This record gives sequence, C-alpha cells and structure tokens, in this order.
Amino acid sequence: MSDSTPLILPDARHLLRRTGFGASVDAAQALVGDFPTRGAAADHLLDFTPTHFKPGGRYVENLHASWVKYMVKTRLVLQEKLVLFWHDHFATSYDKVGDTGLMGEQNRLLRTFCNGNFRNFVKAINKDPAMMEFLDTVRNDKDEPNENYARELQELFTLGVKDPLGNPNYEQEDIVQIARAFSGWTYDRQGVAFLRHGDHDKGDVIEGWNPPRGPKVMYKSRGDFNNPSGQSFDAGTNYEAEIDNVIDIIFQHRYGPTGSERGTTADYIAQKLITYFAHPSPTQSFVHDVVDGSGFAASFELTPLLKAIFVHDDFYLTAAAPAAGTVKSVKWPIDFVVSTLRTLGMKLRSRYQYVNGGDYAAIRDQLTNMGQTLFEPPSVFGWDWETGWLSSATLLARYDFARDLTSARGGGGTSFRPDRLIDLSLTDPGAIVDAVTTLLGVDDQVGTTERNALINYVTDGAGPGAAVDLGDDTVRDRKLNGLVATVLQSPIYQLH
Repeated sequence: MSDSTPLILPDARHLLRRTGFGASVDAAQALVGDFPTRGAAADHLLDFTPTHFKPGGRYVENLHASWVKYMVKTRLVLQEKLVLFWHDHFATSYDKVGDTGLMGEQNRLLRTFCNGNFRNFVKAINKDPAMMEFLDTVRNDKDEPNENYARELQELFTLGVKDPLGNPNYEQEDIVQIARAFSGWTYDRQGVAFLRHGDHDKGDVIEGWNPPRGPKVMYKSRGDFNNPSGQSFDAGTNYEAEIDNVIDIIFQHRYGPTGSERGTTADYIAQKLITYFAHPSPTQSFVHDVVDGSGFAASFELTPLLKAIFVHDDFYLTAAAPAAGTVKSVKWPIDFVVSTLRTLGMKLRSRYQYVNGGDYAAIRDQLTNMGQTLFEPPSVFGWDWETGWLSSATLLARYDFARDLTSARGGGGTSFRPDRLIDLSLTDPGAIVDAVTTLLGVDDQVGTTERNALINYVTDGAGPGAAVDLGDDTVRDRKLNGLVATVLQSPIYQLH
C-alpha cells in the first residue's frame, strides 16, 4: 500500500467503477495522465465539498425521482456513492417515517457528513427527525422507555453485535442505560431536535420502579474499559449533553488482547466501507492497514480512511477480468441504472422519471422490481448486498430495463441514439463488438469466449468474416440495439 504506487490503466478503470457510475477508457486514461499515482488519483476524487442538495416532492415517488435525476446529472459521483452507502448504513424508511420532508432532510444530512468526521456524523444522526421517528426516539420517555435506537446505535451504526474475535460488544444492560440518555428527545415543526425535560430520565426515584435506576453508566463488562463501575455519561443538570457523552464513550470502545487493543468502531466502519467499495469479505489485515494508516481510530475522519482504501493493493485485487478465484461484487440496482443512463448519455422522461421506451415504466417501479427502492430499505438492516441482489425476478427486471432503454425512441435526451455513440461506418463485426463493449466500459472484462459469442450474435452465426451494414435501419435496430442490450444484460456488466 503506497500513495506513490503508479496508477496503471486497469487500476484506474477499477477505481472509477467503484467510486463512481461507470468507467470509460477515455476517463481512465485522463485520470492516469493527470494523476499518475494512486495517492494523487485518490486525493483528486476525494477533493470535494459536499453539496446541499435535498431531494424534494410532496409524495415519496417525487422524492425518489428527484434523487435519481440528481445522480444521473451530478459531477460529484463519489459523493453520491457515499450517500448511498450511508443511506443503507443508517437505514431509514418512508414507510414508517411517513414524511417526505423529513426523509429529504435526512438525505441532505447524509450528504453533508458523507466524507467528514464520523463521530460528529453519528451525533448528528442522534438528532435527525427521520431517524427519531424510524427508531422511536420520539416514543422513548422515562415512564415508558423505548430501547430501539439504543440497540441499533450499537448493533448497526457503530460497533456491531460482536467484535472480530467473536466476543459480544455490549450487554442488554448497556442498551437499557443508553436508552435513558435518549429519553424525552423529540423535534419541533422546523425539524429541530430538543429535549422535553419532563420526559427525560434525570435519575430521580420513581415510585414502583424496580430495580432502582441507579447511576447513568454503560459498559461495566464490555469495551475493554477495565472499570467494573462502568463509564458514566451523566452530565449533571446539562441533560442535553448526555447523548453526546454516550457517543464519545462508544467511540472509545476497544477489543483484543491487552497491549494490542483495537478500536471497535474504527474497524467495524472500515470493514463495511471496504466491503462496499472493494470486495466482499476483506481480510483483517486489509482492515487493520487502512485504519492504522489513516489514523481513523483516533480521528474518525472519513476522507483519510477512504484514501487508505483506494491506494491499498487489496482494493485492486478484483480489477482484472473475471477468472477462477476472482471475487467480483454485484452492482447495486441503483448503480446499474444510473451508470447505464450516464454511459449512454440518456435521461429519464418527465418529473415521473420513466424510461421512454419498452414498457414506459417509472424508474422507481423498475428499481423496486430489481430489489431496491430508495427511501424504503426493507428494514433497519438496510438491503442485502451481493448475491442478495440476485434472483430470477430481480435479474429479469434488470434485463427489462436494458430492453426498455435500448427501445427508447423520440427526440431529446430520453431516446437511445447509437449513432451518437458508435461509428456507424464500421462493418467488421469484431470491431462493432469492441466498440460497444468499450462504450459500456467493459471491454477489459470480456474474454475470448464472450467476445466470439457476441460476434455470432451480430452476424446471426456467420462468424467474424461476415460484414454488417449499420447504415441499414433494420440491421441497426435489430442488431446494434440488441447488442447493446445483450451486453447490458450480461454477467460481466452486472459485476464490478
């Protein structure tokens, strides 16, 4: 792992695929030309100030369409890949929140903190109204405690259920104690969180409460604090400070043998980001390298952590074409859709954002059929990644999208115009196949067997010696459009 490692073209294409939506040869060559080392390229991609875009709309369909439209046109593609990651990590669904304004504001919050300080990020999520509704903070008071947020704060957002050595990171009593800190919190009509002091557990004695509430402490037996009395988050009469104190203590949580303890939150978040950007099941050495090399366990700054991931040798292990033993990642449905639209230079039609061809289906419906509806993850656990995206139904939905997109006709950017993308004077079928796979950014992933199969498709089995007349409208509509759709539907295009 080194900032100074030369950035070669295959690695540049892999870097762009994983940090953005698609990777053309031209874009990768430009990246190598301008930023010849891995470190310089990573710095360039990470050098952005998050925008303040907020998806809007009265209905959730409008909210969904607004975000998809933004992803298709934005230049800050890494920002949106990060927002998608945090949308899954801090999974919150409109189904329960029931307010598009709150969901839009949360999306803007994710964008604001996407590459910033993770500890501050979690403190902001504590007070996010959409999260407060989704995980019942607003229904947590001293007389009727609700432990949902206290549980998921540890299990999903910061620590994980168990550390990498298999030991529990927290006990039920820790959930109970953390819930006390969040009792009484709600938000006003402007979406500003505040504490209802009358509903907050101030540690006072309540008749009939058994056992007594006792001190406000957490982690008597977990987190390697070596203090059987626990870690106090009591802020005296400054009750608003207690939820920040809880986060500061969680971020001090450690695991491992004495003398070589590691930061639990740092390793947990790094492992998840590596899985998202690099490949499934990263080694512990990969995780430790990027955490230690970036100082993430002390600073919790996300940008240095991300850079450490993007320059690591293990990040590039899956850059080559698929082969025996190579573990690729399955594209998320939204990545598949947005990268395809951007690659083909196409837009969705109208404020309902539908594909202007085939079944003329709204993109929200198509993504739902693929298994991913933005703003509506299936649970607090988010979506199932990798093979969880794949079934006969969801693959068919991906194929339908490719068919509909290449069937789009009419004027403007909502139609499929191969004449603007491919040299129609080409007659050699191999050259046509190469032009299409290059256009779609997978020419470096296509093996000889796949290439020959595509040539046979274009020539109806006549082979590489047969000429193809793309100037003929019928041939172009039947074969060129079909070739693009076939590559979009291929396993090679579904993976990165």
